[in-house]
Amino acid sequence: MKEEYHKWYSNYLNKEFEMLVFGHAGIPVILFPTAKGRYFQCKDNKLIESASFFVDSGLFKIYCPDSVDDMSWYNYSISPAERVKMHIAYENSILLDIIEFAKHETERDQVCLGGCGFGAYHAANIAFKYPCLTSHLFCMGGCFNIKQFIYGYYDDDCYFNNPPDYMQNLNDDWYLERIRKMGIVLGSGSLDGCLNENIQLSNILSSRGICHWFDNRDGFGNDWFWWRQMFPHYLSLIKE
Repeated sequence: MKEEYHKWYSNYLNKEFEMLVFGHAGIPVILFPTAKGRYFQCKDNKLIESASFFVDSGLFKIYCPDSVDDMSWYNYSISPAERVKMHIAYENSILLDIIEFAKHETERDQVCLGGCGFGAYHAANIAFKYPCLTSHLFCMGGCFNIKQFIYGYYDDDCYFNNPPDYMQNLNDDWYLERIRKMGIVLGSGSLDGCLNENIQLSNILSSRGICHWFDNRDGFGNDWFWWRQMFPHYLSLIKE
């Protein structure tokens, strides 16, 4: 499998940023690590290996960016307002450094977004806010509510980065029309500690008339063993 390492200085984060890219061609997939995970986490936990057939066949090209969760949501040494500002800086780096790069490399207008655990939050938040950039969204064991990190603080930046809130109130026809065109999978399981968050988000999507697949698997938990089974299955559902 072709593997590339990228490192550059992010003007949005004012720090160096790293990423691994797997594959030589195909639909671009931006795959986020779990909470505070690094760019090599999905490789080290064999999530990339689980999808090797699709990557080697040139069907998908997978981009694994770093996270800055330890500088944003999980950084309890700064105020909640500063945490969300750092998250927005990260989002800008993903949008303008990585998604634009992936679109250019693969000559595509849209990307797929995916992630495990808290990585699913990043994928879902960007997908719902920027549906014109996103063709598919697949979340595995996702947690989506950022209120656990801000201890009662809540401003507009928090609201517009908390999918359970802004999606529940979304009535903008332009956004709804584009999100409804997206292929969306919420993967969870009966042993998943985040199951209730997935049920809640699924119910919200249904209330907005957004078609999606809530894949609630009996006996599945919240770890790489189960995600390695989900990931290639979800990729197999994506068509040109």
